[in-house]
Amino acid sequence: MLWGIDLGGTKIEGVILDPAQPDRPVLRQRIPTGSERGYDHVVERVRLLVERMEDASRMRRPAALGIGTPGAVEPATGLMKNCNTVCLNGRPLPHDLSVALGADVKVANDANCFALAEATFGAGRGRAVVVGLIIGTGVGSGIVVHGRALEGIHGIAGEWGHNPLCGEDAPCYCGRRGCIETVIAGPSLERFHAAQSGESRSLPEIVARAGEGDAMARATLDRLSEKFGEAIAAVINIIDPDVVVIGGGVGNIDRLYDAGTRQAVVRHLFNPELRTVFARPVLGDSAGVFGAALLVPGG
Repeated sequence: MLWGIDLGGTKIEGVILDPAQPDRPVLRQRIPTGSERGYDHVVERVRLLVERMEDASRMRRPAALGIGTPGAVEPATGLMKNCNTVCLNGRPLPHDLSVALGADVKVANDANCFALAEATFGAGRGRAVVVGLIIGTGVGSGIVVHGRALEGIHGIAGEWGHNPLCGEDAPCYCGRRGCIETVIAGPSLERFHAAQSGESRSLPEIVARAGEGDAMARATLDRLSEKFGEAIAAVINIIDPDVVVIGGGVGNIDRLYDAGTRQAVVRHLFNPELRTVFARPVLGDSAGVFGAALLVPGG
C-alpha cells in the first residue's frame, strides 16, 4: 500500500492507496493542522494522523511515506523554504518527520504532487510532459516528465508564479515586483477590478458580471486571458508540454480554455500554432494527497 500525507496550512490529509487501483483510496482521513501553534505542534499532528490511519485501516505504516508541503526542501541543507505556512521555513522537516514517524519520508512541493497525480491518473494520463498549475490565492506549478516530477538543483523546478511579467510592477511577498502571482492570482484580479471599477467584488462575482456584459468585469477577464497567455507561453517555449492542467479557483474560469486565450498564447509563442492542451483537473481536491502517495518508491 502507498501512504501519502498532504500537509496544508489549515488541514492535514492522509490517504492509503492500493497500487493496483491507485485512483480508489483505501482510506482518507483529515485533521486540523493548527499551524498557529508552531512547528513542533505541526510535526506532532502529522504523527497523530498517521497513528489514526493505522488504527482505522488496521495496517502498519510502511517503511516510506510521501508528504506534500506548502513549500520546498532546499537540497543543499534539507531545510524548508518558500512555505506560506511560515513556521516550517528554515526547519529540517524531512528529518524531523522521519524521526517522529519512524519511517523514511519523501517530501515534495504540493504543486508537484498535484501535477504528479494528474499526470499519473488524471487529466494528463498517458501524456509524456505535463505541467500542473495551481492558480488560486497564489500561483504554483509542477512539471512531470515521463511520470517523474522534476525538482531541480535548487528544489524550485516549476516555480512559474515568481517569474516577472513585462510592464508589471506590483510588489510580491517574495520581495520582487511584477511576479505572475501579483497579476493573475485570484486576489490580484480582485484588486485590479476594484481599482478599475471602484467596487470590491469577489472573483466569482466578477466572472458572473462579465457574463452579464459588465464592462469592468469583462476587462478583468481580458487581463487574465492576455497575461496568462503571455506567462504560459514562456513555459511552453521552454519545455513544450503535451498538456497544461489548471487547478485552483482561477482554473475554474471558462475564459482560460477558450479561443481568445489560446490566441493570446500564440502571440508570445515561438511557433505559429498551439497544440498544447489546456485541461481542467480530474481529481479535484484529491490530487495533492494522491500525488504525495505516489512520491514513495514504487509509487
